[in-house]
Amino acid sequence: MFPPFILSTLFIAGVSLASARAADVGVRTISVSAPERGRAVEVTVWYPTGAGGPSSLVGDNQLFKGAPSVRDAALAKGRFPLVLLSHGSGSRADAMSWLATALAEAGFVVAGPNHPGTTSGDSTPEETVKLWQRTADLSAVIDRLSSDPQWRDALDPARIGVVGFSLGGAAAMEISGARANLDAYARYCDGYDQGDCAWFARGVGYVDGKPIKVEKLDLRKVDKARFEQSNRDPRIRAAVLVDTGLAQAYEADSLKAIDIPLSFINLGSPGTIPKSVISDGLATLVPQARYATVADSWHYSFLPECKPDGLELLKAEGEVDPICDEVTSRPRADIHEELKRLVVDALQKTLKGSF
Repeated sequence: MFPPFILSTLFIAGVSLASARAADVGVRTISVSAPERGRAVEVTVWYPTGAGGPSSLVGDNQLFKGAPSVRDAALAKGRFPLVLLSHGSGSRADAMSWLATALAEAGFVVAGPNHPGTTSGDSTPEETVKLWQRTADLSAVIDRLSSDPQWRDALDPARIGVVGFSLGGAAAMEISGARANLDAYARYCDGYDQGDCAWFARGVGYVDGKPIKVEKLDLRKVDKARFEQSNRDPRIRAAVLVDTGLAQAYEADSLKAIDIPLSFINLGSPGTIPKSVISDGLATLVPQARYATVADSWHYSFLPECKPDGLELLKAEGEVDPICDEVTSRPRADIHEELKRLVVDALQKTLKGSF
């Protein structure tokens, strides 16, 4: 789990018209009541469609390339598995559009909430550690889609999965049954000054797209009972975890008790993966687990492809994270293709077939 990025509203993902057509994928934005937060959250839903029509580039903005989908197209006839998406710290659901469209093309309905307090331009260390809010967001999406006449008959309640990246991976871990230990997490950050730990110590947050000064987060003052509670939702039947956050803080016994298949993916070759997200050891503890790495990639390879002038835009914004830097020799588009294959294959096996 790395610090937030895309800190200005300039880079909030949007929708623009595309010259291409996306006949197979529809997209809608809905509002979902989130009781844990006492407010609604915005959710983007991608889904199979045969309606055709002019496409829009979902997630397209001045920094990132979007992916084409048909806005408000009719939902295809059939009964589909549901896949929830949980975005990384400081990002948004639309930034996962490149993956969501691939899943919808493969026959999944995909729903990604924007998690308040950890999205672009709206992110603070204090909110970052509240994984129980993120898992509650995901459960609220299931509640809504399972009861909404527009969606319920098209969804198979026995085939619901989740995909999470970075902080979203931690949410996916916890909704699958993993529990984190606050003391272990605090000790880990005592001796580690990168990634999430650096974000907690930086003394800055972002509200309304602008930086604000905040107190350094003392993990030992976090609500221990909430942090360590079980956030398991038994409706989740499979999970894919990409560079999952809190990798050093999960209770081993909780991992051994997980009774659904988990597919762990790390970005990078062995020996290059940061301690904050490495998950090969987690995979050895989960009874039904697979583990894969994506060579010649790194954490930010999961973000959308940057536009040609992305580096200059980031420099002008004062962004310190190397979001668009070519850290590896492998093009991000090529890395995305491998990730699509890994994620789609994992969910086809776990939600549509045998693991």
